[in-house]
Amino acid sequence: MEVTINYNGQAVAVEVTLEVYEFLDRADHKTENLFHEQRRHWDGREFDEYIITTEGVGVYGETPEEYLCRMETLHELMAVLDTCTEAQRRRFLLYALDELSLAEIGVLCGCSKVAVYQSVEAVRKKFINFFENRLNE
Repeated sequence: MEVTINYNGQAVAVEVTLEVYEFLDRADHKTENLFHEQRRHWDGREFDEYIITTEGVGVYGETPEEYLCRMETLHELMAVLDTCTEAQRRRFLLYALDELSLAEIGVLCGCSKVAVYQSVEAVRKKFINFFENRLNE
């Protein structure tokens, strides 16, 4: 099946499978229904934001600029983590990413809560210093 999509303000004809065509058709109907729903409740008092957040938004696709910024930030964060000891890095990542408590990390690493706290604080201070120096540049 052939569908026409708008790409950078220009209509482009694309050959797609039946499944893709049906998906795009359903998406168009949902978008139209949401537009009518919003128009009926233009003042926003009765408009259901849940509908918009769950059905009105397609799959997120970051732009190349957003990807580049995200990768630069990731490299900067990893550079700071590379200045830490292995124990500091492991404890900090368990705390920040896995959201484990200091006691849980202490059990995993075989150390006290105080040692975990000191490691996490040392890494946190390195991040603060890095970003303060970056703002001053």
